[in-house]
Amino acid sequence: MYIILSILSLLGIIYGYLMFRYGQGWKKLQSFQPAHAISGRTKVTVIIPARDEEDNLPPLLQALKAQSYPAELFEVIVIDDFSADATADIVRSFPATNIHLLQLSQHLSAEQRLNSYKKKAIEMAVERATGDIIMTTDADCVMGPEWITRMVQFYETYQPKFIAAPVSFYREDNFFKILQSLDFMTMQGITGALAALKSGTMCNGANLAYERKVFYEVGGFRGIDNIASGDDMLLMFKVYRAYPNGVLYMKNDEAIVRTLPVDTFRSFMHQRIRWSSKADKYDDKRLIWVLALVYCWNVGMLLAGIAALFLPGWRLLVLGLLTYKIVVEFYFLIPVARFFGKTTLLSRFIPGQLFHIPYIVVAGWLGKFGSYQWKGRKVK
Repeated sequence: MYIILSILSLLGIIYGYLMFRYGQGWKKLQSFQPAHAISGRTKVTVIIPARDEEDNLPPLLQALKAQSYPAELFEVIVIDDFSADATADIVRSFPATNIHLLQLSQHLSAEQRLNSYKKKAIEMAVERATGDIIMTTDADCVMGPEWITRMVQFYETYQPKFIAAPVSFYREDNFFKILQSLDFMTMQGITGALAALKSGTMCNGANLAYERKVFYEVGGFRGIDNIASGDDMLLMFKVYRAYPNGVLYMKNDEAIVRTLPVDTFRSFMHQRIRWSSKADKYDDKRLIWVLALVYCWNVGMLLAGIAALFLPGWRLLVLGLLTYKIVVEFYFLIPVARFFGKTTLLSRFIPGQLFHIPYIVVAGWLGKFGSYQWKGRKVK
């Protein structure tokens, strides 16, 4: 027991220090306040892969039509990935001349098997893009009218090669979706904190941008196209290798992209397994060590909790460890929640620990050794 307690204590101390550092990093990260208007010269292509998204596309297309950025300076390419619903018809009939449809079915056969249809879709769209900047988002997202404008202003101010920007869940109408939102918000906060501390790199494909010419400079998805996921993080690592100072994070509330949580626990686990499955492919070893630490800490917490069910002497220890975990995570999460306007969700954070710890352990394990469903396709 002494050895187990020593290991848990050591993991806890390192984890607490990590949360403190991330909290300091998030506070250090300055919000981007544009000092200049757009130049009027930067052309943008927004790329949206879509598969069976007839319910989600209309609000996204409306949000893009409502952008303050001049319509003649940006185009939208929606790539229909063999949808079985009205996805393609919705794009075709949408009343905007700068929104275009590209269908994989016109370039690939339905029998052809790819490791990553999404990467192929984005690659084909980049080939047809006319923008200097590629921006990507997902078909179940929405954004405010200043989204493209703020991204362009950030690009014209700092000239980065790759921009990561904030993503948040919305429509959290039940306890399960609130838990997803809190978990996702934590990851977003860490993304910003790592950028401020210059101790790692993360991003989310629902809200990122990169120079079109850089996509080709780093070879696009070549070398990572055998991995089903990773059209965001793995591409970012390729850019980071070529331009270590060219990958930046933009913190601006008008640039937040909002996406939907999943509806079922099964879909949630498939999503998280997919995210964790690419962890060992990350080039940034600093991030791998952090993920390993977090995983081991949660494994220790779960095992201690199970032991406490049978060993009464462990119960006070587990309660103390859980309280400690909640306190250090709250220190980090409260300012992040303020930025995203999600402080009202924090009341669910404590009971959510009973869900969060086991899911981290299971998803991490299955991400390495299991398989998952993505867009109706089974991926190993």
